[in-house]
Amino acid sequence: MRKILFPFIALAFIACNDSKENQETAEKDMALTYPETKKVDTVNTYFGTKVKDPYRWLEDDRSEETEAWVKAENEVTFDYLSKIPYRDTLKNRLSALWNYEKVGAPYKEGDYTYFSKNDGLQNQYVIYRYKTGEDPATASVFLDPNQFSEDGTTSLGGMSFSEDGKTLAYSISEGGSDWRKVMLMNVETKEIIEDTLVDVKFSGMSWKGNEGFYYSSYDKPKGSELSAKTDQHKLFYHQLGTPQKEDQLIYGGTSEEKHRYVGGSVTEDNRYLIIRASTSTSGNKLFLKDLSQPNSELVTIIGNTDTDTYVIENKGSKLFIVTNKNAPNKKIVSVDAAQPQPENWVDFIPETEHVLSPSTGGGYFFTEYMEDAVSAVKQYDYEGNLVREVQLPGLGSVGGFGTKKDEKELYFSFTNYVTPGSIYKYDIEAGTSELFRQPQIDFNSADYESKQVFYTSKDGTQVPMMITYKKGVELNGKNPTILYAYGGFNISLTPSFSISNAVWMEQGGIYAVANLRGGGEYGKEWHDGGIKTKKQNVFDDFIAAAEYLIDKKYTSSDYLAIRGGSNGGLLVGATMVQRPELMKVALPAVGVLDMLRYHTFTSGAGWAYDYGTAEDSKEMFEYLYKYSPVHNVKAETEYPATLVTTGDHDDRVVPAHSFKFAAELQAKQVGSNPVLIRVETNAGHGAGTPVSKTIEQYADIYGFTLWNMGIKNLSEIKK
Repeated sequence: MRKILFPFIALAFIACNDSKENQETAEKDMALTYPETKKVDTVNTYFGTKVKDPYRWLEDDRSEETEAWVKAENEVTFDYLSKIPYRDTLKNRLSALWNYEKVGAPYKEGDYTYFSKNDGLQNQYVIYRYKTGEDPATASVFLDPNQFSEDGTTSLGGMSFSEDGKTLAYSISEGGSDWRKVMLMNVETKEIIEDTLVDVKFSGMSWKGNEGFYYSSYDKPKGSELSAKTDQHKLFYHQLGTPQKEDQLIYGGTSEEKHRYVGGSVTEDNRYLIIRASTSTSGNKLFLKDLSQPNSELVTIIGNTDTDTYVIENKGSKLFIVTNKNAPNKKIVSVDAAQPQPENWVDFIPETEHVLSPSTGGGYFFTEYMEDAVSAVKQYDYEGNLVREVQLPGLGSVGGFGTKKDEKELYFSFTNYVTPGSIYKYDIEAGTSELFRQPQIDFNSADYESKQVFYTSKDGTQVPMMITYKKGVELNGKNPTILYAYGGFNISLTPSFSISNAVWMEQGGIYAVANLRGGGEYGKEWHDGGIKTKKQNVFDDFIAAAEYLIDKKYTSSDYLAIRGGSNGGLLVGATMVQRPELMKVALPAVGVLDMLRYHTFTSGAGWAYDYGTAEDSKEMFEYLYKYSPVHNVKAETEYPATLVTTGDHDDRVVPAHSFKFAAELQAKQVGSNPVLIRVETNAGHGAGTPVSKTIEQYADIYGFTLWNMGIKNLSEIKK
């Protein structure tokens, strides 16, 4: 057993109702003893280089040894966290602020209008409905995922209605797993009408009229369902009234060619089946099948994975296709379905200097553009004519500009870092908006401000960052600050409100979000500037963001925490091992941390477009080995106070990444900064996590962060 003594500062970040006994406990030295983590002699050889893997045994998520290790680590972690005197104060404030009614935008299916609602602290949103045309006040519960399991860990994954709206296919996730079960329901009686479909993963459900639907899945892995590799995705068609074993294989499953992601969708008029097939998270093949012609052949639109391309709409045989082929920021082209190949494409809405994210509804196209990560929307007709620039409520992010062709209105959401998400109703013909629903929340947005800055990265690249805080914050270098980023997979971080961030800022904390390369904020070139052998650009961008915040006196190294999840967990892990002195606290969540083996688990091989793999080439191996967090923890080094978080049912980024990283840090850490791992049980990568668990997680994360920044008094933070 390895014992470290931590001389805890007498923190007074404590509400007036915290007992004197708790304060006295916090003032005492606490002995933190890490569990003994055995080492094994496993060695991997890459291009002649031998790489030790002493914690390989932690990859076995089904072993009793791993289970015992997780239990022992959690005992240490939760004992530590329980002694932070204001942990309950934070939890209570999070609960209080979270406890407001949240209602989603309404949508019509068949004879009913549906919407989602959470009364406040319900673990999962509830689906309500009312007869279209009747008073919305008559709405009643249609589907309550809170009844799926006693502890709220079984969540609703997705919903898809048949064309007439009389049958619903909905998927559920148990314990946060990406594996889904699909139920079929008669919407009038709410009765389940046939056997449950099982082993469905990374899939939508797209109906062909009222007869059946398309869905995707993998063969059940031979090893652990939570960690075994899955790299042969298949598209199936399920005919209502037939058993799943008779479902027709539509695409995939051939031994000569593997596609890790395959999806099928039916156009709104039920004429075409569109199939996308990918080997990685970027780039896809595109195929078309004419459902109006019996036994029609599958037509290839694009037969390679060099571009991201999909069909967004059709008008009869005229297809509208979104693509980044010869257009890094994307454009829309049109083509006849009889000859849909690229040589026949005609520009419909050309590429601009801003990244395009389009949708359709009411007989129009809506083109959302990101202008320095802030939304702007334009409306076009089916001839490609600009109808208007849509007036938005302010600077922020919008979503939901889409509905069926025959609708006269649509609903969109608007939010930014200080504005809780509100819903607006938009008259499609008139182009006017009105506030439909605004949440009543105990948070005064007027007291806070967001500002966008541009800072210079190591190679001279200008990178945007949003910084949000309470007005009047003094730039004295002593403000507790969380720097968050992602930097990968073409994902864009746009302004959005978060209850947890609101609580952080209420305490006087600063919240900064950097839009790093590897993301999608500036299109394909921005994305490609942070992949494979350019991945260090992402870490350099993040480091430069931290240095900017310190240089401008927003914070200092003693008051800076870095945070990120999944690919962002990799970002935090790589940054903290490269520059451990730069931050006081590191918070890597569900991170990809073993870069030499990530592709051997679940669907990890599909991330190779961004990362490359250790088998690709000697150059790629050496590059990955140089920054892989698990392999770059150095002995006798003082790393920041670290709280690694993961879920035991995470079958996207398996928890072994976090287990091995935490073990390395605990073995090699010197100094007084703690290294803990918090493993959420019966939880996955994040989606569907019950509200109760989410609140507990943030109370622990914020408590750990502030405690290790040595904050003495809440009033000092709030100056």
